Amino acid sequence: MKIYTRTGDSGETGLFGGPRVRKDDIRIEAYGTVDELNAVLGMARTEPTSAELSELLESLQHDLFVIGAELATPEPKQQQLPAIGTADITRVEGCIDQYEAELPPLKQFILPGGSPGGAALHVARAVCRRAERRVISLQNQNDTEISASIVVYLNRLSDLLFVLARFANQQAAQPEIAWKNPRSD
Repeated sequence: MKIYTRTGDSGETGLFGGPRVRKDDIRIEAYGTVDELNAVLGMARTEPTSAELSELLESLQHDLFVIGAELATPEPKQQQLPAIGTADITRVEGCIDQYEAELPPLKQFILPGGSPGGAALHVARAVCRRAERRVISLQNQNDTEISASIVVYLNRLSDLLFVLARFANQQAAQPEIAWKNPRSD
């Protein structure tokens, strides 16, 4: 099987179980940004980290495939796809609580960065926020059926990625850099 099909050469792509649409369609933007987030999490997993954290990131990548499949499908219920739901959101919230309990409380804004793993997770958080915005734009189209759980999941996931970035930096003994207001000098 060849990787190229030439069917997208005119700037269109096919949706799962649906029509062909332009590659700049908001649906493509939404699931494309989720795919980008998945790739950034894959990159973050290449950095030295604990097996537990790597396994968590892998499980999040699997969740993102589920979200991407739903977003790529105009009528996901007809296709009987797996879906992100309340249990997945609760699992992410539990992870936030677990990892946040190991961190000092935040008293100020911090700059993204730190260790390579922490920095990659900060990038993942920013991409996750963009994915959330794209999904909300898609959700606001009148004829679009998108599960509300996807937006909630992405919102919690961005919080988790922020906590995990802090955790990765703590594990790497990389201190957080507090934001300094340039107007306060």
